[in-house]
Amino acid sequence: MSRVLLISANACDTPYAVYPLGMATVAGTLMDAGHQIRQFDWLVANRDTRLLGQTISGFDPEVVAVSVRNVDRIDSLAESADAWELKEAKDVVASVRRFTRVPVIIGGAAVSTMPHEVRQYVGADMAVPGEGERSVVDAVAAVTQGRSLPAVWPVMQQQLRGDCQRAPCFDPALVAFYWDKSGIIGLQSKRGCPYRCCYCTYPKLEGTTFRSRHVEAVIADLERLKQDFHVDTVFFVDSIFNDPQGQYLDLVEAMAARELGVKWACYMSPHLLTGEILTLCKRAGLYAVELGTDATTDATLEAMGKPFRWADVERTNQMCVQMEIACAHFVIFGGPQETPTTVRDGLDNIARLERCVVFGFSGIRIYPGTSLHKRAIVERLLRETDTLLEPVYYVSPAVDKAWMERQVAESWAGRRDRIFPPHEGQRAAAILRGFGWKGLLWERMIRFPSRAV
Repeated sequence: MSRVLLISANACDTPYAVYPLGMATVAGTLMDAGHQIRQFDWLVANRDTRLLGQTISGFDPEVVAVSVRNVDRIDSLAESADAWELKEAKDVVASVRRFTRVPVIIGGAAVSTMPHEVRQYVGADMAVPGEGERSVVDAVAAVTQGRSLPAVWPVMQQQLRGDCQRAPCFDPALVAFYWDKSGIIGLQSKRGCPYRCCYCTYPKLEGTTFRSRHVEAVIADLERLKQDFHVDTVFFVDSIFNDPQGQYLDLVEAMAARELGVKWACYMSPHLLTGEILTLCKRAGLYAVELGTDATTDATLEAMGKPFRWADVERTNQMCVQMEIACAHFVIFGGPQETPTTVRDGLDNIARLERCVVFGFSGIRIYPGTSLHKRAIVERLLRETDTLLEPVYYVSPAVDKAWMERQVAESWAGRRDRIFPPHEGQRAAAILRGFGWKGLLWERMIRFPSRAV
């Protein structure tokens, strides 16, 4: 079998450093197939090309596979040099080329979004979009057998069932780094998303149905993290944790019954939640939830393709307050059907949300193949030939962007729990890290009666 060097090219550590879960999952699959693997992390190595060269020299890989997580920061107000994360992957590939001539393949979320464009930009030999468990094994076999390689490996038509999704191969050195640096490790309990949010790439990346892993497999991951690495805080990186069918409750009940001693957070949709469900989740270890609220009025929620309305947002937020579960909302101003009236009404709606953190964004990053992309073309904000590799943001033609941003900034002035523009969140996170805090960090901005901040 082959020696495969896996490299995580993500070097972003704001608001906190994120464990390379995709690379770890592919590593486990390649090991199961009999390959010898080594995991290398560009952030952990502090972008040290010398260390990369030493790893390549010592391991002598036959294939190098680079995981590319992000194209950019999806923040229209970020400085361009900071926002363009794809350059990290390009630098990694160029550095690899200095030390070896073996084929370089790339995969990851950014690659799955725009495989041809990303491959060409970073200079890799081949892009492998889609789920890596089977595709990467087949691609590595093709490389080592000397077969002619396509620029983009064909996407597997049949997606992996939940019981076929491989547990991540946690590298002790990498876990130690991320646990020490961020105080939280990511884990996945399911893939896919059936919702139709106008901007979202999750259905393209993971499919339009939820495919849940077996409960015992997820419990085993949690137990391994706790016992082997002393990790007691995780974030479930599922597109949405609370699937409409309620399969997540089987996992929550198992976590509560096992009394694992692990705290957890997740992304949730504000609808289909009840006090009984949140009580169970808290008993199982839930301490914080990030809501994909996205818009601030019923009109803009509907235009965004959201399956809930603002009353659901307020109701869920109030339940979290009552149960002292930290809650964050991420909202985007300027989406479809945004008008001066909806901006003002939306700010009034947000003002009623108690004891929560709200992160505000201006404009929506447009990705190819989404309904927002089609809308932008119809509204002549884009041409069909635009590649969208470099970020383009949708802002409703009915609202002036500069005026909108002033309204948000003035409404939230002086509020430490209202974050706008987004880079203010990075500044706040840096201050909290300076005090020695770890984890999501934003939950430290919420004052609950039973605990001090």
